[in-house]
Amino acid sequence: MNNFTVENDRCDCTIIHEVIVDAVRTQMPEEEALLDLADLFKVFGDSTRVKIVCALLHSEMCVCDIAALLGMTKSSISHQLKELRHAKLVKNRRDGKVIYYSLSDDHVGTIFAQGLSHVCEDK
Repeated sequence: MNNFTVENDRCDCTIIHEVIVDAVRTQMPEEEALLDLADLFKVFGDSTRVKIVCALLHSEMCVCDIAALLGMTKSSISHQLKELRHAKLVKNRRDGKVIYYSLSDDHVGTIFAQGLSHVCEDK
């Protein structure tokens, strides 16, 4: 007799596969790392921040340039850049009176590229 049926994406399994569960449990990151990862992905939950990351993937830019590119106010771009800095996704440098923003490291570009690749797979 089969103890497993799938209807409407619902598993009616009555058997716990303890060997699999135990093996996966040893591979799971610490809870704090998973919470930090969830927070990182929340930052990508805002389309303006995603657009900013995309722009900075191509070039270092100042707030005025990003605002002009996205058709938004400098104030709204500054607010989103603050969130991105807080999440350690962007960094800045001063050149005289101008502050330029860029991605913090190559990981940010990789995360963006992988996410974009995923959403464009079946299009």
